[in-house]
Amino acid sequence: QMQVMESGGGSVQAGESRTLSCGLFRLPDNTKCMGWYRRAPGEELEGVAALDLDGGDTWYGNSVRGRFTISRHNAGNTLYLQMNNLNTDDTAIYYCAAGSFYTNLVGCVHFDSWGQGAQVSVCA
Repeated sequence: QMQVMESGGGSVQAGESRTLSCGLFRLPDNTKCMGWYRRAPGEELEGVAALDLDGGDTWYGNSVRGRFTISRHNAGNTLYLQMNNLNTDDTAIYYCAAGSFYTNLVGCVHFDSWGQGAQVSVCA
């Protein structure tokens, strides 16, 4: 069974940067993409960034494009999210996931397998 473990959360001041890491283990054979998602207080799960494992394309949500960068360590199963110029709207629990289908419209269509997430709190 697939396992996911996020790390790197914490509290930061607005304008600062933070990098999240994620280890993904026992990935299904049909894994085609990896992505980051977040859930802000009282909100639904939102796609943040995605990486196409076949072509290397990336996708970003409108609210983070230009500030966040998704990357993968040496084609392995460690995923990163570099977050720059954070603002209070970025406060959320961040999750990573793998998926079976990547699109330029919505990013990574994820498997239903999640870790505990990493809390990021941005203070004004």
